[in-house]
Amino acid sequence: MADYNEQEQDVIRRAAFGAIALVSKADPGFFATFKESAAGSKVLATAPDTIKGFFRGGLIAPPKGDATQVEQSVLSELSQAVQLLAKNPADQAAYKNVITTAVQQVAQASKGVVSSEQAIIAKVTQALGVASTQPPVPKPGPPPTPQPPTTPAPPAVPAD
Repeated sequence: MADYNEQEQDVIRRAAFGAIALVSKADPGFFATFKESAAGSKVLATAPDTIKGFFRGGLIAPPKGDATQVEQSVLSELSQAVQLLAKNPADQAAYKNVITTAVQQVAQASKGVVSSEQAIIAKVTQALGVASTQPPVPKPGPPPTPQPPTTPAPPAVPAD
């Protein structure tokens, strides 16, 4: 962490917590928020020592603006964080892995991963420069029409 000034550390930290918040807000719910926050925090707590210091400290003020502006701000800061961490490729790889794992754990923490969370995870992994490991989001539409079961034809009756 000594390679990074205070402003750079703030960007790296804000981006990490912002990514977790984006996924949590993608499928909101009062109790879900607590489960998801705990899941994200657990992942950050297990980060390699070389980057764990980025995730310590007081509360971070969330970006200002509407949902779209907040999302754009967080994704931009994730890209900036990756660029800043290029000073140390091992730290950069660890950061990408920790954030990718954290957002996936956040999404899975409450009732499984829904399509809105998958969409945000895809944007986060793109901002990190990581190939998404999420399955494709199913396209919305009506469910397939069930077909009636076919019944076998009755056996032929022999003629007398």
